[in-house]
Amino acid sequence: MISSDNLCMSCMREIGDAKQCPHCGYHADSVQIPPYLPVRTVIANRYLVGKMLEYNGEGATYIGWDLTEKKAVKIREFIPDSFTTRTSSNLNLQVMLGSESVYAELRQSFEELWTKLARLKGLSALISVTNVVEDYGTSYAIYEHFEGITLRDFLLRSKTGYIPWEKARQLLMPILSTLGTLHSSGIIHRGISPSTLIISTDGKIKITGFCIGSARSARSDLNSQLFDGYAAIEQYGFDGSQGTWTDIYSFGAVLYRTLIGSDPISAKERMTNDRLMVPGKFAEQLPAYVINGLINALQILPEDRTRTVEQLRAELSASPVATAVSGQYQRPSAAAQAPHSEPQKPAAPRQPSKPAKKKKSNSSVIITTALIILVAGIVIFGALSLTVLRDRISIGKEKTTAVDPIAQTTEALIPVPNFINGSYIVTSSNPVFDKNFDFEPVYEYREDIESGYIFNQSPAADTMVAPGTVIKLYVSKGKEVIPLPNVVGTDFEEAKARLEELGFSVKKIEISDGSYPDNQVIGMAPAADKTYDRGTLVSLQVYVPETEVVTNEFGEIIEPESEEDENSYIIEE
Repeated sequence: MISSDNLCMSCMREIGDAKQCPHCGYHADSVQIPPYLPVRTVIANRYLVGKMLEYNGEGATYIGWDLTEKKAVKIREFIPDSFTTRTSSNLNLQVMLGSESVYAELRQSFEELWTKLARLKGLSALISVTNVVEDYGTSYAIYEHFEGITLRDFLLRSKTGYIPWEKARQLLMPILSTLGTLHSSGIIHRGISPSTLIISTDGKIKITGFCIGSARSARSDLNSQLFDGYAAIEQYGFDGSQGTWTDIYSFGAVLYRTLIGSDPISAKERMTNDRLMVPGKFAEQLPAYVINGLINALQILPEDRTRTVEQLRAELSASPVATAVSGQYQRPSAAAQAPHSEPQKPAAPRQPSKPAKKKKSNSSVIITTALIILVAGIVIFGALSLTVLRDRISIGKEKTTAVDPIAQTTEALIPVPNFINGSYIVTSSNPVFDKNFDFEPVYEYREDIESGYIFNQSPAADTMVAPGTVIKLYVSKGKEVIPLPNVVGTDFEEAKARLEELGFSVKKIEISDGSYPDNQVIGMAPAADKTYDRGTLVSLQVYVPETEVVTNEFGEIIEPESEEDENSYIIEE
């Protein structure tokens, strides 16, 4: 059993009595920056507060520990810094005089946002929100904690700083699908950027950094947080309302950064001097429909921009419908897109072509002459090889075979590093490793190894291989979790067989109270419709009617002789 007393308050790993964490270097005596909650504060009698990870005008995010579930979580606290304060002696949030109504309105928006997020399940690119609670005069959102790196760090660690379209498409399209669902639920993110997109250890990308609209809009009641280059012009307070098209701009900017390798120019700067373009180097490599999708998503004015996720997805997949709507897009020339390009000179007038018969005649003469020369060369070389050059050719062969082929190739081989116990996402994004090897991950469930970490590799460490060799890395998926179905109301034997087939252990608890069909499951624990580790013990309460107990003269229970004759008993003398 993990004790919270032995946890590092920065990474939530067990460190025993150590003062400094051997995993992340955090010191147990570190003090939290005021006015944020002190380390080891308990929220709602359940969540232990750890190190503060980030903050903006809306609030702060801490790493935390769920004392009930015994696992690490993230805690988002609503603490607007423009009109609230907190003292070390009183952790209750204090609202400045005259700002009570604004605070109440914004806090309600905070709770509504995270409550909506908590209702959204099953989206691969969305963090899992588990709870929204109140304490210390404010509100808190609790969501899953997972290891990973930001998309920005991932790109910076790559060899070029950008990735090709096919890889970008696989990485980012789940984000677009999740945005569509968020928009349908009335949620506009307003902060999509390489810093708020996290690639977890299993290679999946997730959207983080959710805030209420006021925190991502200039000239609001909060100190706004805008990601320059990724925030749309309407977020800066210019004319134009915010909506789904605001996130479209941000996603387009993220796609631009991923494909081009540089941050887009700020929307404010583009208003007066729009120099954003796709350099010629990339324009020649990217599909025309991708460039078209980028151009439409990154239009400055909201009314000119792609409006919905569905429309952008269609444009990025070269959908005929999207092509018809946006017009036939022609790939611009490299000179037209690259900055400081010299103007193209007009093409010279085409010279009259020679008659076809004349060209054919010249071609025939050239081919015939070449064939004659080639045949003559072969005949002369054959004669010399049988006479004058015979000895020289033989010697040459002996010299060639005398060279050790192993010695020739050894110099080009490199040793395979030991990748075991390392994080797969960190290993695969290391530019040195990425240059020398191709990685093929193999994911397996391992109860003894943390999810996302490598437990085996092939070839083994120190094996000499050629650069570019494929290295299989066996990556843990952590404990296997299984959804527990609701078997209440079914026959016990059927329920037991079904649960054991799924991987659960089953315990029968007989209940005689009430009136139910014999052997029917009338209750179960733990609760159904949630996921649990493989092998979890499921207790099934089963209705078994009471039977009449018959005893002999000595008070001993007499069992029926058979099912056919329950009223016949044998009394041993």
